[in-house]
Parts: sequence; structure tokens; C-alpha cells
Amino acid sequence: MEKNKKTNFAAGQETQLTDSPNGHALLNRNIFSPDSNWIVYDVRSQDSVFDGDRIEKVQVHTGEVITLYKAQNQAKVGVASYHPFENKAAFIHGPEFPSTAYDYSAVHRYGAIIDEAQPKTIQAIDARNVIAPFTPGALRGGSHVHVWHPDATMLSFTYEDDVLSNIKEETAEQDMNIRNIGITSFGKKVNCPKGEHNLDGFFTVLASKTNANAAPGSDEIIKALEEGWIGTNGYLQKDGTRQAKALAFQGIVRDENGKEVTEAYRLDLPEDLTIASASGPLEGTLAKRPQPPKGTEQTRLTFTTERKYPGIQGPRHWLRSSQDGSKIAYMAKDDEGIVQIWTIPTLGGPPTQVTQNSFSIQTSFDWSPDGKFFAYAADNSLFITEIATGIATRLTEKSTDEDAILPYWVCYSPNGKSLAYLRNAPAGQNLVQRYPQIFVFHIAR
Repeated sequence: MEKNKKTNFAAGQETQLTDSPNGHALLNRNIFSPDSNWIVYDVRSQDSVFDGDRIEKVQVHTGEVITLYKAQNQAKVGVASYHPFENKAAFIHGPEFPSTAYDYSAVHRYGAIIDEAQPKTIQAIDARNVIAPFTPGALRGGSHVHVWHPDATMLSFTYEDDVLSNIKEETAEQDMNIRNIGITSFGKKVNCPKGEHNLDGFFTVLASKTNANAAPGSDEIIKALEEGWIGTNGYLQKDGTRQAKALAFQGIVRDENGKEVTEAYRLDLPEDLTIASASGPLEGTLAKRPQPPKGTEQTRLTFTTERKYPGIQGPRHWLRSSQDGSKIAYMAKDDEGIVQIWTIPTLGGPPTQVTQNSFSIQTSFDWSPDGKFFAYAADNSLFITEIATGIATRLTEKSTDEDAILPYWVCYSPNGKSLAYLRNAPAGQNLVQRYPQIFVFHIAR
């Protein structure tokens, strides 16, 4: 069992970057600027409370803090991610002048982009039309966690539908709101009819296919979430052709007994997202969800319902892909009940257990830019594991539970030299109250 022979403390430098009573929250990836010198974040008081009004960035070597965007009219903003090669950031924007009838929620938020060269102006990402007749290329609800494609031509996100949000039961004639995966393509702008909650934006579609009444034992899913782009340029199919745009995501199925289990799925996208399929219009109807474009293919990759500990498990995490797109990584329990990192071929096949720890992983994980390591927190320490050997290296000394890395995100910088994460720490002169603060570990080579 014990394969992590090299668990000695590895020399490197951990630095606390922020010291603020606001609290901080990081996204699961793309939090470093393209040059690896800044980290973008929001200032909510705690991860589960969306109460921040600013998007900020902090310099990883000096701790200098700059406000990139401050919301107006009581709107809340958060969950920021850097553009892969430009000084722009995407983030969630809640409604201005929120009211009891229309406050921040999963169906009332949208994606926005701030360009650091024009800091007072934001641009909506996802086109939205919540008033029938609906608009092809626009959705009717809220987007969340905007994940840049490596070439920045698209963003993916999780989506929930405002039009169907009051439906409590799904039937053959009537859909209900279910979390799904959406895609925005920056190649085409979409103008929507003027309406109180409508937004002009870029061409946006629903990509995943869900069914609230998924049959037990089938590959149908009742929810799609926690996605990640496959490869920097897709992946090679069995016939040697390249699937240019594809996602890996978590899909919740029902086993033979009707119990919910989370499995890994692959979602292949067509070159043209503007063509509707036979299943229905891209924009949906008053009774039906928006439908994926023609040529979208959804494939189940893991089949774990018969395992001792079935399904994707562990801390909340988004699926990761190798740069060449050949493998997808996720977390699940081994036969001892310990949360480990696993990989599976993108084309399908048996999974491989990568980490061999005697203790469970406590946070999300990230794949190093050079493809050689996974980074994560476990046993109240920061770790990297060499993928080829499964050998784990403890980067930081073991902390107390109170000082442990928080169970959210551990992220590599683009140059692979730094890791960012959150710990609870005192803020300013207040040595009693502790808030989530940003830490960075500079890796010694």
C-alpha cells in the first residue's frame, strides 16, 4: 500500500500574500495571470456565502493588491479566472438592485469579462433571453465557474435555467431545472430583445444532456457539473483524427438500485455550434430545456457502481486533462476507503490509481504544466505526486487542523514554479478572528 517513500519536507518557500478581514476565494484553475506574477480572487467572507463586491489581484512576490473591478448598485461578484494569454479576467456577476423577487441565485447570475486596460468597463459573456420567444445562441438562466479553453475561443460553465426554475417535477411534456454544462463561443455576438433581465453577449449553448428521470442502470445522467477542457488542442480519436474541442465532466447516474453515483463523462463538441439537432431548438421552449447542438456526443468513461466505494468521491473538484488530451484525472476512494487521484484514458478503458497515500486527499488537485505531477493537500500538508512513479513529496510541514490548507483549490502557476491555496489566518491586528487568506508556495527546483 505505502508507495510514497519520499515524504520528507521539500525545501521551498511558503508566503502569506493577503492579510485582510474580508476573506478571499479562489477558483479551481486559471487564477494566475499569464505571466504567473499575479493571482486573481474575490473577497467574499467565506466560500459558501456570495457576498463580495470586488475582484482583486495580488502580486505573488510583493503582496501588492490591486482592485480590478468593484460592483455597483448592491451587485455581488466573484469566482474569477484569468484569460490564458491576455490580461483579462472572467467572473460571475449577480444582479444589480437585487430584490426579494430577483436576488443573487444560481439562475440569476451571468459571466462577465474585465479587461485590465479598461478597468471600468465589463462585457457580458453569455447571451441571455428569459422572455419568450427565446433566442438561438442565448440561454435563459445563470452561469457559474467560467473555465477558459486554452486557446481562449470558448468558455465552459455550469448552468441553471431560470425559465424552468419553478417546475418541481419532470415529465415527458415538461422539463425541470437541472444543472448542466454550457459553452460560450466568442466567434459570434448575439443581441437579445430588450428586457429587464436579458443580456446581449456571445453565442452560448447548452452542451450536456440530462434527464431528471434517468433510468436506473443506464448511462443517462440527472446532473452535469465540474467540467474541464480536454487537452490544449483536444485529443486523438481511435482513427487518428483529432477531436478539437471536448470536455470532461462529472455526471450523476443511478445504479441498478436507483442510488445516485457520480461518474466521469466525455463531451465532444462539433465545429459548428449554431446548428440545432433533432432533439429540439438550441434555445429551448417554455416547457423544455435548451438542447445541445447537432453533432454533440456525450460518452460515459467510468463504470464504478460495482466497486466497494463507487463513484467519484472526495473534496469538490473539477476534472483535469493531460495537455495532450490522452488522459483524464479525477478523485475516488481506493478499496481501503482512502481518497486518491486516478486517471482514465480519454478514449475509455480501465482506470489507473496514481497516488498511493495512506491518508485521504483533503483538497482539489491540479496537474502541473509539464504534465509530470499532481499537486494537492493531504495530512495537513501540501503535496506533489510524481505521476510516472506515484512517489509523493511533502512540500510543507504538517500543520494543525486550525492552520490546515482549506479544502478548496490548489493551483499551479502557468510557469509551474508556484502553487496557490487558502488557509485561515489572522487578519491585520486582529489575532482572534481568522479569515481565508491566500498563500503561495514557491517550488524549489
